[in-house]
Formats: sequence, C-alpha cells, structure tokens
Amino acid sequence: MRKFSLFVYSGLGIFTICVLFLCCKPIEQAKATAVNKQEQSISDKLKWSERMALSIMKRHPKAWQIDYHEKPKWDYKIGMILTAYEKLYAQTKEEKYFDYIKGYADTLIDDSGNFQNFNPQDHNIDFINAGKILFGLYNKIQNQKYLKALQTLRNQFVDYPRTVSGGFWHKKIYPNQMWLDGLYMGQPFYARFTVEFEKGEKLDDVAHQFELLRNHAYDKTTGLFFHAWDESKKMPWANKETGTAPHIWLRALGWYGMALVDVLDYFPKNHPKQKQLVAYLNELASGVSKYQDVSGLWYQVPNLPNRAGNYLEASGSSMLVYAIAKGVHKGYLPKAMNKIALKGFNGLTTKLIKVDDNGELHITQVCASAGLGGNPYRDGSFEYYMSEKIKVDNSHGLGAFLLAAIELDK
Repeated sequence: MRKFSLFVYSGLGIFTICVLFLCCKPIEQAKATAVNKQEQSISDKLKWSERMALSIMKRHPKAWQIDYHEKPKWDYKIGMILTAYEKLYAQTKEEKYFDYIKGYADTLIDDSGNFQNFNPQDHNIDFINAGKILFGLYNKIQNQKYLKALQTLRNQFVDYPRTVSGGFWHKKIYPNQMWLDGLYMGQPFYARFTVEFEKGEKLDDVAHQFELLRNHAYDKTTGLFFHAWDESKKMPWANKETGTAPHIWLRALGWYGMALVDVLDYFPKNHPKQKQLVAYLNELASGVSKYQDVSGLWYQVPNLPNRAGNYLEASGSSMLVYAIAKGVHKGYLPKAMNKIALKGFNGLTTKLIKVDDNGELHITQVCASAGLGGNPYRDGSFEYYMSEKIKVDNSHGLGAFLLAAIELDK
C-alpha cells in the first residue's frame, strides 16, 4: 500500500511539473516573441533617414542582396544607396553603416583590387557609379585594393567611346547617345578622382559633358530636358532634326540634378566652368518647380500631368528634392527654393511612404526601370513610360529617398 501511495504521489508530482512546464512554455515563448519584436522594431522617434536605412538593412542584411539579387553584382543603384549610407555614417558615426558599405565592396573586389565579372571593354558608364564609395573606404582604411579599384574605374575614361563632339556614350551598346542618366553615373566620380589624384586637370572634360546635354537636350518650351540625345540622329526614337528623345522623363531630370550638385562639390569657385554649372542648376530648379504637383511630388512624365495613366513617381521626386535641397544648402540656389524641397519631402512621407507595424518603411510608386532602344525595343513614347513596372522598395526609390532625407536632416 505504501509503495502504491509513493507511486501515486510521485506520478502526481511528475504530472504537476509537466503541467507547470507546459503552462510556462507559452508564456516564455510570448515573452521571447515580445522581446524579439521589440528588438526588431524600428522606432518612429528616429529620423526618416535612419528609419529607412535600418529598414533596408533589416530586409537585406548584406547590401548586395538589395533588390533581392540572388548573387553579388557591382550595381549602380546599390552604389547610390551606399553613397547615402556614407553620408549617414558621417552624420551619425554609427559604424554599422560603414560596415554595410565595406561589406559590399569587399564582396565584389578581391584582395588585389580586381572587380568580379568586369570586362573593361564593355564600356558601361553605369558601372562607374558605385565606385564613389571607394574614396571613403581608401581614405579611412588605406588598403591598396581600394586604390587599385579606383584606378581601374578611372582608366575607363581613357578609351571610353565618345560622340564626335566629345560626349561619353551612355554605353558601348548605345553608340553616339548621351542620356541624362549617364551624367550621374560617371561625372561625380570622374570629378572627384581628377581633383584628388590629378590636380583637377580633367574638370573641363567633366563640364563639357553637361554642356553637350544642356545644348542639345534642353527643351525651351517646357524649361525641362528630354531624356536623351543621339548625336547621329539615326536611332528610331531620335528626332530627325534635333536628335532628342520624344519625351521628358522625371527620373532623368533627377539624375541630371543630382549630377550637377554632386560635381559642384569638386569645382572651385574660381574655376571658369563653375558658374556655368551653377546656372544650369538654377535653370533646372526653376523649370521643375513649375511642374510640382499640389502634393509636392512630380509625375512620371512631368509636363503631361493630366494625361491618362500618368502617376506621381517616387524616385524622380526624391532626386529633385535632394538636388534642390543641396543646391540651397550649398548656396547655389536661392534660399526660397528650400520650400520646394520641403514640400516635396512632405509629399513623399505622406503619400508614398508606408510604415509596417514594426516600424519598417517601404517606398511605393517607383518606376522599376526605363530606357531607350535595346531589345525589346523601347521607343520613348508616353505609352512606353507608362508601361514600365511600378514597384515597392525598388532601389532607385530607396537610394533617392535616403539622399533627400539626409540632405534635409529629416
């Protein structure tokens, strides 16, 4: 009888322990989930810039994964994003932002300074843009591989194909064509390199690229710029008299504006072309201000806001906000123009930025990509610009929004 009682009591004890364990386990799991959620949440007390930067890092722990790439690629869009991280690192001194940049470079560049999957004969000006992050890496770490990579990109300009008038082709596969996009891809890098390593001897060449597109792509009717210019006038999309593309594209205006304010960082005030570039920036800012929507944003084809299918686009709007805000802060643009930038940024945060329950930010209504020519053929028509995919969190929008937020200290 005693043995049976002991067995019952011990059984009851085990049963009680099991019940307590099973009851406590969901409580502990709930606590762990709550702690984990708290750790992962992004505070709305932070500035928009850090909230977006942390959101990107949360979705993509390694920078090469941005846009959900399956393998590392030296990419102009990621280069734009990491240029913003560089500014954010300078502003916050948070090492995680620097490490994010360095991790990308070290994944794509080997110990000898060679790029993965790079053929110098491809002559693709897009490839240059991400090279801007290498200046800061080299200056801080002094690793020779970053210098070697910088020199490799600089050497691209030595035999890069040009139009008869001296303009860099957008790509080898697009002969005799200059796109507004290409000014941002190549000229800020070219300007910085020639100032830091060549005593600025190529600044006239940098300025010449802007002169060509100002002289040939500017539309006097709107005060804006056509997407591209074909000097040969042979492309089917090109105007047979002027060589210009058929339409004005918002993001191309953004690329142009950002290129101007960024190259001006390297033009001394006494340089003969500095005032000319400042005048171009004022011309652009004045032109786009006339087409700013009441929301503060701009349309995909900005001069045709009422045409069916047109929409308020995030990346180009963000780029113009950045270019105008920086132009004001640097003293190139009138102070009154800052209200245009602030109105634009407010439009972005109220209309196009979505916030998850955990504080993660998403940017909507981003044109995934747009170009001219190629296969399948892109004719530059209004219908073409409307047909390109509209995405959430596309890297063009992420990078441009970051730059705008950082410049406005938002």
